[in-house]
Amino acid sequence: MTQKKEEFSNRWGIILAALGMAIGAGNLWRFPRLAGQYGGTFILLWIFFLFIWSIPLLLAEFSIGKKFKAGVIGSFKELAGEKYTWMGFFITVCTLGIAFYYSVVTAWALQYLGLSINDLFSEQTITEVLVENPSYLNDQWTSISNQNLITVLLYILIVFGGVALLSFGVQKGLEKANKILIPSLFVLLLIIVVISLSMPNGSKGLEYMFTFDLKLFKNPTVWIEALSQSAWSTGAGWGLLMTLSSYTRSDEDVTLNTFVSVFGNNTASLIAGMAILPAVFALAASEQEAISFLQSGNYALTFTVIPKLFATVPGGAYLAILFFLALFFAAFSSLLPMIELLIGNVTIFGIERKKVIYIALVIFVLLGFPSAYSLDFFSNQDWVWGVGLILSGIFIMFAVVKYGAGQFKDEFIDTDSDFKVNNLYFKVTVTGNLFVAAFLIYWWLSQGYSSNPWFDEKGNWNLIDTYSNASVVTQWIIVLVAGIVLNKVINNKLVKKI
Repeated sequence: MTQKKEEFSNRWGIILAALGMAIGAGNLWRFPRLAGQYGGTFILLWIFFLFIWSIPLLLAEFSIGKKFKAGVIGSFKELAGEKYTWMGFFITVCTLGIAFYYSVVTAWALQYLGLSINDLFSEQTITEVLVENPSYLNDQWTSISNQNLITVLLYILIVFGGVALLSFGVQKGLEKANKILIPSLFVLLLIIVVISLSMPNGSKGLEYMFTFDLKLFKNPTVWIEALSQSAWSTGAGWGLLMTLSSYTRSDEDVTLNTFVSVFGNNTASLIAGMAILPAVFALAASEQEAISFLQSGNYALTFTVIPKLFATVPGGAYLAILFFLALFFAAFSSLLPMIELLIGNVTIFGIERKKVIYIALVIFVLLGFPSAYSLDFFSNQDWVWGVGLILSGIFIMFAVVKYGAGQFKDEFIDTDSDFKVNNLYFKVTVTGNLFVAAFLIYWWLSQGYSSNPWFDEKGNWNLIDTYSNASVVTQWIIVLVAGIVLNKVINNKLVKKI
């Protein structure tokens, strides 16, 4: 097996990298939107899936990467056997599918950072503009998220920056960046929480965030959103932790690192929710208006509420700059391991890392462009690959069960772990999740979240509908078929290097 020469310098290097991978736009942009839409019911299920789904899956991913050091595709070949290498291919493509649209959130953050900086020097502040035009921030969001050339150019610039940083390697690039980005992010978030909760009616947002609606437990969307958010935010099923752990020392503690990562991530999500939801209640004309806005599940929640929040407090222009800088840090720190995932999976075929850097740059620019240009395309990709993470998780757990869950835990996870999870817990969750996840995907698809989930009004396969089942399943099948067809070719290439 070809070993990677470079490693993280110490335990904090891999922990910060794992936190950087996990803490991102999923915490500051996606989690508040879903918590606002479904309240405490969603949060309860989200915590439930952290223990039932994400932790066992991440324990498996960390230990697989540490053991084989061969990228997601190569590691799958080693663990599950050559017949199932296509599963590693699907996981890689699924995560890259997320990466291509996820990086656009980073561009949005930069757009709003620029808007906030401009507010300091403009003759008319955002506060004054909102008095004359209350829809100003909504109009800004519509403009920035749809066919905006500046957003596209910023997206390309960000990809260039990420690739350039990773060209320095793991220690000098990724590790050094995370030492600055992650602590700064937590400090900025805590400042925003204090501001939001100190505003009139801010505490009502906190009450709403942790209020349970029993009727929502009957809604499959809440369950699937809670599971996909846990996977989306912690990185479970992405293959990213498998990629990062391939750069760890051979005696690294799998369990401790995994637990620090997941609890650090969930803490960041809750802090972000406590910053944004109270702000909505503080700014709304009435409690009902706040609830109505939150339950609409608006993608623009973070980008319309936060600027309005800071426009109402002294020194708000400076705080808005801090928030969008934090959002940029969060999104960018998560984008880096996504790019590294592509690099790691291509270098295993024997291509020099320097050449792969250029390949990654071209692929990200070309395949991320549609999401940067169109919010509808962005939303479709979030729908398709966000749920696709659950299918990726099924594949990883299948590989573990095929190997033998108990034997896998003994040989892969517990070998260098001082802190160990219960054997029965690991076996039951890994095995049981195969059936739970499959059922949830079936339950979710059976409902249909488009007016024409499978066929349009003319009876045609409804492929271009943003939220149609037809669009989701078609894209999954294309990747699965491609992986299965190319399975032998991929294995032949890998055999020479592994």
